[in-house]
Amino acid sequence: MRRLFPVIALGALLLTALPAHAADGPAHRESYGTKAPYEPGRNPHGYQQAPAGFVPVFTENVSRHGSRAATDSEDADLILALWDKAEAEGLLTRRGRAFGPKVRALRAAMAKTGYGNLSGRGRRELADAAVRMERRLPSLFARIADRGERVDVVSSGQGRAVDSGTVFADALAAAEPGLQPLIGPARTDKDLLYFHKAAGGAAYRDYIANDQRLKDTLSGITGQPRTRKAARSVLRKIFEDSFVAQITDQVGAARAVYDLYAIAPAMSEESPDGRGWGMERYVSRADAAWFGYLSDAEDFYEKGPGFAGSDITYKMAGVLLDDFFRKAEDAHAGTGDLGAELRFTHAEEIIPLAALMGLPGSTEPATPGEPYTYAGNPWRGASVAPLGANIQWDVFGKGDRRLVRMLYDEKETAFKADCHPVTKGSAFYDLDELERCFGRG
Repeated sequence: MRRLFPVIALGALLLTALPAHAADGPAHRESYGTKAPYEPGRNPHGYQQAPAGFVPVFTENVSRHGSRAATDSEDADLILALWDKAEAEGLLTRRGRAFGPKVRALRAAMAKTGYGNLSGRGRRELADAAVRMERRLPSLFARIADRGERVDVVSSGQGRAVDSGTVFADALAAAEPGLQPLIGPARTDKDLLYFHKAAGGAAYRDYIANDQRLKDTLSGITGQPRTRKAARSVLRKIFEDSFVAQITDQVGAARAVYDLYAIAPAMSEESPDGRGWGMERYVSRADAAWFGYLSDAEDFYEKGPGFAGSDITYKMAGVLLDDFFRKAEDAHAGTGDLGAELRFTHAEEIIPLAALMGLPGSTEPATPGEPYTYAGNPWRGASVAPLGANIQWDVFGKGDRRLVRMLYDEKETAFKADCHPVTKGSAFYDLDELERCFGRG
């Protein structure tokens, strides 16, 4: 998360930006934003049956990498420097005395895992998702093995995405051993799965670097008095008030604590007892909800639906949606030998693809001058693109007809409203109908 130091106050967003349950009830996933660990969206036995006579003939997906370590030690280094100074001056709270050792242990665990690399939890998320995929479609994978069709594994080329593909493919082969000789070798396609950094993302990168409206909006959201209040609340759990008053950038320090709080669940298996790091002791539910909102606001404007009337944040995801259609169309034509296409990428690709496709929670941009709030918009990073998030199309065939079912985090999900299923309420769509409603000819 890029730290934004406010120059503009929008004032009116204070409490309306928080979810209604932010200050009470159990800790909620929303507060972790896109660092929320993966949870499948549906009981594996609760799916609709395909219409009579249709059998699965192909599957394809795109997955975000699983839970991981932080990408660097910046947050831990920043807050530990403050902690060491406060310890030397005798200005730690009773609770704060345990904070430094916890952060040092977490930092050491992330360094051992490798900054940005999959954690134990991340590997388990991907392996479990592969096993559930095979159990959803046992006849398809048996068919792929019997017919000697290929299983293509492709990633962004970034280490955690490459490793996610390897873990997923290995678990899939263990679930259906006949797939082993048909998988891979894994390949890299940055234009497809790292498009925000590829040639197709040039205009997007210019928007991130230079768009003044974006800068003003995010600065205004971050610059509300609630941010400074939450920052002081977080820091006072660790440091005595006299030390908090010495901290020049209280918001930056508190966001470092929040970022460690948010990444800690992804590293739960590396904790001393394997159950977690206890970082929630240092960030109240209300403060976590606020900093989670600030994180979501940044992702919303930089990767998601963004400003009404502009598609700069998600138009570039067309390359990935086109690939989904091409693979499904090839399966329809029966001209290839591909049985499954497995793609592994990042939040920077999943979030804009969700907006481009009009997936649940990603349909409403923000009107300029009316900033994104939780009260006014359903977009939540923890729902749109948690760690391990995935979008899957299963293709079913009968004669020369092909139907498509979409799963979003393994939950049957309707295509956008102007796409019509085969019958009302059905999860199945004619491929021809999807081509029509997505304007593919």
